[in-house]
Amino acid sequence: MRYAFIDAHREQHPVRVLCKILSVHPSGFYAWVKEPLSQGALEDQRQTKLVKKAWDDSGKVYGYRKIHDDLINMGEAASENRVARLARLAGIQAQIGYKKKPGVYGGNGRTYPFRPPRCPICPD
Repeated sequence: MRYAFIDAHREQHPVRVLCKILSVHPSGFYAWVKEPLSQGALEDQRQTKLVKKAWDDSGKVYGYRKIHDDLINMGEAASENRVARLARLAGIQAQIGYKKKPGVYGGNGRTYPFRPPRCPICPD
């Protein structure tokens, strides 16, 4: 975020002054300009696509544990915690349980008329 700010304002102010104000080293800024995303970030993007594909293939039912198993079966090296983090950041969740469809469950389906409870002081 700081590097993006410096990059946006480098025409108005010297880079070294902006770096000093934001407490970053100029060499770090120039390294960011050369390669904005690290190898880990690029690998995360690639594996996030694989996680989304595995989730879509499961009918959007699988959670991170089964997605991790799918990635292992595909020959992909990823820990369960990494898959959980990537799934959380991508908004992927397991489908938990299924709702019952509306209807009558149990009983014989008969309805009974309402009768107020008997009151000892009320006349019948």
